[in-house]
Amino acid sequence: MNSIKNTVKMTYREAVREAIREAMRKDERVFLMGEDVGRYGGCFAVSKGLLEEFGPERIRDTPLSESAFVGAGIGAALGGMRPIVEIMTVNFSLLAADQILNNAATYLHMSGGLFNVPIVIRMSTGGGKQLAAQHSHSLEGWYAHIPGIKVLTPATLEDARGMLWTALEDPDPVLIFENNTLYNMEGELPVDAGALDIDHALIRRTGTHVTLITYGASLFKSLEAAEQLSKEEIQAEVIDLRTLRPLDHDTFLKSISKTHRAVIVDEGWRSGGISAEISARIMEGAFYDLDAPVERICGAEVPMPYPRHLEEKALPQVETIISTVRRMVKSNG
Repeated sequence: MNSIKNTVKMTYREAVREAIREAMRKDERVFLMGEDVGRYGGCFAVSKGLLEEFGPERIRDTPLSESAFVGAGIGAALGGMRPIVEIMTVNFSLLAADQILNNAATYLHMSGGLFNVPIVIRMSTGGGKQLAAQHSHSLEGWYAHIPGIKVLTPATLEDARGMLWTALEDPDPVLIFENNTLYNMEGELPVDAGALDIDHALIRRTGTHVTLITYGASLFKSLEAAEQLSKEEIQAEVIDLRTLRPLDHDTFLKSISKTHRAVIVDEGWRSGGISAEISARIMEGAFYDLDAPVERICGAEVPMPYPRHLEEKALPQVETIISTVRRMVKSNG
C-alpha cells in the first residue's frame, strides 16, 4: 500500500501566520509587535486571529513610530526575549534604519562579543500591487550591504513557513523580506512542515544553457520564462537565492560552470544593487567559464509609478527574461 503524504492547502500569508503561531507555542519568549498587528490583524492580514489566541502581552500593537518600536524590540532581545517585529513596508523601515544599522547590527561587535541581539524583523517589499512609491520599493539589497545581520527573502510557501523558526534561533539580527504580491499565492504544504535552512540557495529548475539567478516574486517569473524557453529547446537553470546575506555564491558559480551564461533578475534598482554584487562575484569567481557577458534585468530607476501599466513597465517581466536569454543563447551558440 502506497503511503500518502498529508498536505494542507494554504496561502503564503497563512504559511507565515502558521510559522509565527508555531514559534509562539514553542517558546514563550517569542512575541509579535508592530503597527496594526493586533486588533486589525496586520496590514496584509498575516497576524489575523493571533491576538485572540495569544493575548495583548504577546501580540502588541505599537504607535506609528518605526524607530521606537524597533528600538524596543532590540531592547527586548538584549533582555532575553525573542521578538518578531513587523514593519508594514520596506520603505518605512528607513525610519528605523538607525536602530537596525547602528544598534542591532553593531551591538555584538561593540560589546566585544558579550551581547547578541536575537531579533527578527519582518516587512513587505516589492511592487506590483499599485501601492505607489512610498510602499513599493525593493530595498533588501541595501540591507544586504550591512555586516552583522542576515537578510532572508522567502519566495515559496515552504520557505515562508520554515525560515522563521531558524531565524528566531539565530543569536543575531535577521531581516525577512516578504514580497507583497506573494501573500495571496496558494499551494500545498506538508502538515508536518518545519524549520528550514537559511544559509543556502536552491536550484528550483535544472538546465544547461543559462543560469537565471533571482529571489522573491521574480523567482516565479523566472520559472515561467524557463518553461516557455524550454519549448524552444533552451534549458534555463533557475536559482532561488533565498538569502541575500550571507550570499551563497558557491551555488550559482557552480551552475555557471555548467551553463556558461548568467542572467540576474532583481526588482531592485540596477545601480549599486544586489544584482551588481552578484555580477561582481561572477566575474571574480567564474570569468573564464562565461561564454557571454553577465546580463541584469532590474527595476527601472524611477520612483515606483502608481498606474498599473507604468508599474508593470518598471518591474522585470517574463517577456524581458525570455528575450534576453534567447538573444544570449542564439548569438553565442
